[in-house]
Amino acid sequence: MPVRRYSRVATGGTFDGLHAGHRRLLERSFELGDEVVIGLTSDGFARRHGKAPRLGYDEREAGLASYLRGSFPGRRYAIAKLDDFFGPGIASREVEALVASPETGERVDAANALRAAKGFPPLELVVVDWVVADDGRPISSTRIRKGEIDPEGRLLGRRRAERSL
Repeated sequence: MPVRRYSRVATGGTFDGLHAGHRRLLERSFELGDEVVIGLTSDGFARRHGKAPRLGYDEREAGLASYLRGSFPGRRYAIAKLDDFFGPGIASREVEALVASPETGERVDAANALRAAKGFPPLELVVVDWVVADDGRPISSTRIRKGEIDPEGRLLGRRRAERSL
């Protein structure tokens, strides 16, 4: 069965240092969409939801843009600041699908209710499973900041030592 292609898809995240999970989410977005709209969590929104990004918004945006230019040359994309859960996927009639982690995908019903109120068609949801570290737990920026794993999900320090026992 051929993979459905969309003219425009949306995805999003904090992207506080790109790791293997972020890269997989972006790869899938560019596989499916002719254009990708990437919602980048604002510093304030991140703080309101218990995240403490190591890098500020401007640094995260620059790092993300650099990665996109190098990994998807010539492809169309836009980076939009996210101050809430829904961002550009709600605001644009042209966005056809949301490419999301299992956690974010749980919000698609609420997003589609907001879209319906604007007269927009519903978003299709494409869930990208988490990329897991060597210990079987999802790779996350929080785990990387804590020194548990590296951006590829390899165990570091004490965790690695515990696993080898």
